[in-house]
Amino acid sequence: MSGQAGVVAVTCLALEAGIARGPGVSVLCNQGSGLRAALRAAIERGASGIISFGIAGGLAPHLAAGDWVVASGVANGEDVIATDRAFHANVVGANNVIASPEEKIQLHDETGAAAVDMESHIAAEVAAAHGIPFAACRVILDSAHRKLPPAATLGLRRDGSPDVPAVLRSVLQQPGQLPNLIRVARDHYVARRALQSGRKQLGIGLGFPYYNSLAFDRVLA
Repeated sequence: MSGQAGVVAVTCLALEAGIARGPGVSVLCNQGSGLRAALRAAIERGASGIISFGIAGGLAPHLAAGDWVVASGVANGEDVIATDRAFHANVVGANNVIASPEEKIQLHDETGAAAVDMESHIAAEVAAAHGIPFAACRVILDSAHRKLPPAATLGLRRDGSPDVPAVLRSVLQQPGQLPNLIRVARDHYVARRALQSGRKQLGIGLGFPYYNSLAFDRVLA
């Protein structure tokens, strides 16, 4: 984590962390149980708000790479934590990469969520448990019809950077995935540009100037 207190940006990739970092913003680049512990520590140091920031997989069929989703709520199973009712799209949390179009269609049908990521549900739960204002702002990387090739779903290094040797080994073992991997790289470029542009617009504190007035609560779907 960089910095102290302020608004905490929750990311998974080193790229996301680099874009999110700025005045009034501390960054956590983590997942799973490690993320829960890191968030609790940040709250103890006086975090004023938490925002899930980065890329996501598309579930709604109309969304394409580079589209923004600002969540009205974050779903985890049947449990939904509302963020800001001014927006009209939920994000759903997943503990594993949702790689195939079939999985995305099923998850969209089950939850109605527009996008999926692996951090928002954890961050939302911790924020709600501690009464900390929360928001989720995500940019679509892979659209609902796009299949992620095996090399794109490999685990990351501890710092959130890609494991390049593992990616190369995967491509050598399954060279037929290369065209899909190139398409993912192009989508990644589009998503990164959109994330950078949106970050500039959010400005200091990632758009949390009135965080004390943001309301969220827990509802059951």
